[in-house]
Amino acid sequence: MVFEQIQTQFPVEQRTYRMRCVEAWSMVVPWAGFRLSALLEKARPMTEAKFVAFESLLDQKRMPNQIPGELQWPYKEGLRLDEAMHPLTIIATGTYGRGLPPSNGPPLRLVVPWKYGFKSIKSVVKIQLVADQPVTAWNQAAAHENGFYANVNPAVDHPRWSQATELRVGESFRRDTLLFNGYEKQVAHLYQGMDLRIHF
Repeated sequence: MVFEQIQTQFPVEQRTYRMRCVEAWSMVVPWAGFRLSALLEKARPMTEAKFVAFESLLDQKRMPNQIPGELQWPYKEGLRLDEAMHPLTIIATGTYGRGLPPSNGPPLRLVVPWKYGFKSIKSVVKIQLVADQPVTAWNQAAAHENGFYANVNPAVDHPRWSQATELRVGESFRRDTLLFNGYEKQVAHLYQGMDLRIHF
């Protein structure tokens, strides 16, 4: 499915979400986009599909920092299928009343508001339904720092800094970090019975 087809087949919704970076800053972002579940339902996932794998554009001419190093390129991310199908999970096509600017990874990017920002992969060019947990960029680069789940959790510190508080862009004071970035009522059931200190 090409971008032009996506634009015509999926109605765009306006969503304002909190965004929390793993580096302990946050902001509030108005997105335009559509539910990822709508796209996945078109694909008719087979019963063995348990995860969704994402891959970004690899183009060193337009993105000169895509060089071998700490991260392997193209950038890759993944979600469990139930996370991907959750109504809060969207594919963004715009922000602040316009299309996505280059810094936000046009034309399509993932937005999962209860997870740290690195899970919201930019410049998505491939989405696959897979049986096994996919390799993800930051988990592959530093698994002890960046877990596959990457749920915002004030009780699980990064090895180099606390996640208990955050600095919101435009503010001069630190605020308490909320479990699941404040979306606990909507998403906590997805992780019932899981030890979030181990599955971070």
